[in-house]
Amino acid sequence: MRKIFIRTLTILGAMFIALLNTSCEDSFNDPILNNNNELALTVSSPEMVLDESKPNENLTFNWTTGTNYGTSASISYVLQIDKEGNNFATPLEYEMGTNNFSFSINAVTLNFIMLNTFGITPGTSQKFEARIKATVTKSTAAPQVAVTTFVITPYLPVSKELYIIGSATSAGWDVTKAIALTPSTSSPGKFVYQGILSPGSFKLPINRDACWCQDFYTKSASDDAMMVHNIGGSGDDLQWQITQGGQYKITADLLKLTIVIEAISGPSFTQIWMVGDASPSGWTVDSPQAFTQSEDNPFVFTYEANFVQGDFKIFAGPLGNWCGEWFRPLTNGQALSSTAVAQNSGCDVDNKWKISASDVGRYKITLDTQANTIHIQKVNLYIVGDGGPNGWNIASPVAMGYTNGNFTYSGPLGESNATGEFKISKFYGDWCDGDWINAATANQSLSNGNYIVTHGCNGPDNKWKLQTGNAGLYQMTINLDTQSMTIVHQ
Repeated sequence: MRKIFIRTLTILGAMFIALLNTSCEDSFNDPILNNNNELALTVSSPEMVLDESKPNENLTFNWTTGTNYGTSASISYVLQIDKEGNNFATPLEYEMGTNNFSFSINAVTLNFIMLNTFGITPGTSQKFEARIKATVTKSTAAPQVAVTTFVITPYLPVSKELYIIGSATSAGWDVTKAIALTPSTSSPGKFVYQGILSPGSFKLPINRDACWCQDFYTKSASDDAMMVHNIGGSGDDLQWQITQGGQYKITADLLKLTIVIEAISGPSFTQIWMVGDASPSGWTVDSPQAFTQSEDNPFVFTYEANFVQGDFKIFAGPLGNWCGEWFRPLTNGQALSSTAVAQNSGCDVDNKWKISASDVGRYKITLDTQANTIHIQKVNLYIVGDGGPNGWNIASPVAMGYTNGNFTYSGPLGESNATGEFKISKFYGDWCDGDWINAATANQSLSNGNYIVTHGCNGPDNKWKLQTGNAGLYQMTINLDTQSMTIVHQ
């Protein structure tokens, strides 16, 4: 009997623990055991005027559990939204599942629903109904229903694009070539333009459609710092005026209808390009060859290349726009020695510099966009050193010949000093006035044409050096484009 009693207790204990575990597990998985609440639905904002400047505002629906009629069964919910009086004939519906008693819609999504699902006119208030339907699992009872009402006023979203046109811009009044402003990534409705503006006027279209019936933002009649949204080209065509050409930053806020126009310091352009058949760049504004911006003075740009007979001018963008910003001579065919230059936009004036047959050669062009000056200087190479033909004469050395992009010298090396040395200058006058072509290593052999370019007196001051028996006649050829150099004994 004792053993039987113990066994009976053990079995009963195991059954109790199993039952306890089962009850705990069921309770954990489904907390709705025996709810007997009346189903009710509330909304966070009974009257909500949507505001594009407040995209994170929410409309929130909350509901009570309702009842499962004491069955411990779960309850599932469906939220429906429709216009008041439509009797939920074509509702917007959300399956909420079980154990969910709240649902939120942010202002941006809600505004999209108002305009595109329900077709509400922006700025017009519309009454809506929302209802929650609660259905008990495995129950034949009819769903419980709770209804609430609310009012929504949607807004007309501002454009996701904004452009600038006008006589103050390089696009002129051709709206199909309007210049895009950059949208802010942090402030909805805010756009920024930074670039050159000339004396003239401008306004802001929302696209590049050729029709002038599109939306424009124009100047307020009472405040230059405020904008007017002219829908479909309506309203007064008031434009902002630029009286002094230069670099500007424009910040337009379509939500606040404000505009800030700032003249800013610094170079008007961070890139400029060579264009013309006299240059290797050719007649292209899509992929022209770029000038190099000075690291010491960002207003100064340089370009060096071999020029053939033809014309050229200097492009300042935007790329692809023939009627964009340019640097041109004051007169067509202006002398290359003149330092005068004009910065202008458009296609009305199209002066160019000209390279004649006698001007063909390599040129270095230096443009100062702040002083508005240009220096177009022919590049020559000179052999300097006691191993060369002219000795250490930097004041008036003899230039090498030039043919089709190649600089050449034919003559003696080592005539005055059989073991002399030399380097090559791209200038004359004083030792630190310009660029040098130095040997890649000190005391470099004439058979080695590798070189480096140094500026002024900033070494290393490497030279080619003749060895005993090297003196004689040589043919030297240097191509600065391919960075190749040969010195051949004749």
